[in-house]
Amino acid sequence: MLEDDNVLAELFMSTGRNHAETLLPTIEKLFASVGIKAEQKAPFSGIDLLAFTVGPGSFTGLRVGASTIKGLAFVLQKPVVGICTLDALVLNVLDLPLKEVAICPVMDAGRGEVYTALYVHSEKGAYEKTIEECVVRPDEFLDSMDGEVMFLGDGVEKYRHVIEDLLPGRSFFVPPHLNHVKARTVGLAGRKKFHAGDISDIMTLTPDYLRASYATKG
Repeated sequence: MLEDDNVLAELFMSTGRNHAETLLPTIEKLFASVGIKAEQKAPFSGIDLLAFTVGPGSFTGLRVGASTIKGLAFVLQKPVVGICTLDALVLNVLDLPLKEVAICPVMDAGRGEVYTALYVHSEKGAYEKTIEECVVRPDEFLDSMDGEVMFLGDGVEKYRHVIEDLLPGRSFFVPPHLNHVKARTVGLAGRKKFHAGDISDIMTLTPDYLRASYATKG
């Protein structure tokens, strides 16, 4: 939860439990931590914007997250901004002294593949996405990389040996606590998109799965 660019409260949970069972109670707990309780009169009237990650990510997690945010936006009549999960992950490291090293978020997609993209330091002094988000085998993606690259994400632990073998002396890794998306970065990115006029339509808003699930293929 943000007030302008200031973090009022943030919760991170990695319980392995069903998203549908934990998300709404966690939101309620977050509100309670700053003194907002559901039984209060108009408890959420001070909320101006809702931001969430649209994907890529787990199919169940994205579906539950999108359904929840759309429901909240409809009831509260508040705008929604969707943020690419990989973009949010990269925001974890932009304050580090990277010295123009490329950034590559790697999320485990299962089936021997990862969700990934590539961000390169531009002449403007900022990082720009030079390879759009995709789902691919790690070795196929890594073969195209030049120079030094900083890797982060939950796919790093699983594929670190592949990365180091294909990019010897050119691959670097962040501390483990930076391998997960932070709610604060999603909120900050959401504020930026909102003020740029990039607002999602909750009637047509859908997660960005990048590929069909086993359940829907065929």
